[in-house]
Amino acid sequence: MIAPALTDALAKWLDHQRALAGAAENTIKAYQTDVLGFLSFMTQHHGDTQGLGPIAKIGVRDMRSWMAHERARGVGARSLARSLSAVKSFYRWLAEREGFEPTAVLSTRAPKFQKKLPRPLEVSAASAMIDTVELQAREPWVAARDAAVVTLLYGCGLRISEALGLMGRDFPLPEVLRITGKGGKERIVPVIDAARDAVATYVRLCPYPVEADAPLFRAICSGPLRPRAIQKVMEQARMQLGLPATATPHAMRHSFATHLLSAGGDLRAIQELLGHASLSTTQAYTAVDAARLMEVYDKAHPKA
Repeated sequence: MIAPALTDALAKWLDHQRALAGAAENTIKAYQTDVLGFLSFMTQHHGDTQGLGPIAKIGVRDMRSWMAHERARGVGARSLARSLSAVKSFYRWLAEREGFEPTAVLSTRAPKFQKKLPRPLEVSAASAMIDTVELQAREPWVAARDAAVVTLLYGCGLRISEALGLMGRDFPLPEVLRITGKGGKERIVPVIDAARDAVATYVRLCPYPVEADAPLFRAICSGPLRPRAIQKVMEQARMQLGLPATATPHAMRHSFATHLLSAGGDLRAIQELLGHASLSTTQAYTAVDAARLMEVYDKAHPKA
């Protein structure tokens, strides 16, 4: 059993992550699950209620036992690394508040894993995806809606949550959108004509009025459109096109970045368009290879 004092501390840490760190709600839920799993294991491992006192005495062997337990029940290296990161963050915050030494937990090394790069679609496949998505629905307004969302993903590099987070007040779409992405980070995204036209067509056909404080993209029942609806329609389209399972909504965003880079786009500019805090993230995201990096270096470095 986890002691009330520790449960309360976890709740306060989550509030801290939500308010000060700007973590998204899905991230908060993942943190909660990861840390609760860790604390539950320590309770069983020590055979006693885990309060602030026992948790401050966790040692290297305890951490090894937890990680071995997680791997034994099938948790992958990537997932375990994520859980360990959440535990470390909570433990560091708790140690500062309670005044104990957190070295045993903070020094625990995360398991190594191979980072998976999202696969971009070819330019022709990305265009075909938009066209084919529009053919999946019987209702013309639903077809226009789905095409508009996928066009925003590919044409503006939006995340699915960002596209579906647009409100009625955002219509008609301006030449640039102010998007609030992960961690509350704001960025300015240019909106291409094709995206504006696609959204305008959807609004013209949609049976529901555009309301400033309501989601721009509506479900058939008039509620907010959910990501699963777009994922499903893309699944149907990719089967018709013979595309791999990696042709997802996220792949359209990845394709946006990769095609810009291939056309000579600046890596820093693409970083800003995607809303990445780190350039290294953009490099991995766009599958930049050594040859391409050297090409950018040779063109841009003043001594090259």
